[in-house]
Amino acid sequence: MRNIKALMSYKGTAYHGFQRQENAVGIQNILEEKLSYLTDGDVKVNGCSRTDSGVHANEYCFSFKTEHSIPCSNLVRGMNSLLPDDIAIKSCEDVSDDFHARYSCIGKEYVYLILNSPTKNPFLSDRAFYYPYRLDVPLIEENAADFVGTHNFTSFCGIAGQKENSVRTVEYFRVEQSENLVKLIVKGDGFLYNMVRIMVGTLIYINEGRIQPGSIPAIIAAENRNLAGKTAVPYGLYLNRVYY
Repeated sequence: MRNIKALMSYKGTAYHGFQRQENAVGIQNILEEKLSYLTDGDVKVNGCSRTDSGVHANEYCFSFKTEHSIPCSNLVRGMNSLLPDDIAIKSCEDVSDDFHARYSCIGKEYVYLILNSPTKNPFLSDRAFYYPYRLDVPLIEENAADFVGTHNFTSFCGIAGQKENSVRTVEYFRVEQSENLVKLIVKGDGFLYNMVRIMVGTLIYINEGRIQPGSIPAIIAAENRNLAGKTAVPYGLYLNRVYY
């Protein structure tokens, strides 16, 4: 039995997140269908993360086991010939039996893309959050730094995903701007349900004066979701890189 690690990218617009769905289509549904066909077996995929409906991935890792002897190079070509245009396999390799895409992962980097422009861009309509108002990038960057460190992030977790252990470590939270595109880039050892989107929504509220600048440490300490900002729209979010 082989254990295979694969990297892919996908545009999440047409899917109800990564996880397999019974009454909708998740990325996992598509992968398992095509892998089962290609390897002539019943393939079950382990993903590195759940992603919400509409969320994208520049780099997503999954693993699966198969008895088929197909070389990894042929598997990549074969899968890309079968998959829809919004999902692409980037690479794959045989790994040790104890590798698991989710449990072996030691860190993830997310990018949140904001189109900060007075006019819309139809080519980014489902790939960036359109924000036509003034965005104070230095203010956003200054307050984003308050997320860095090891904290209990209960205040930044959707109610449906609240867990007993909500402690996570954020390694960095950078802000980059190129003309009218603003990238919020955050890396951590793990993220709670909706955590990145709530962090972004909180920074937007600070930009709008709905939350006072410098409030993030107090919001973290309160462990109260009601004190943080809105949950930013999903289609600006990308799983950008995974670490093992």
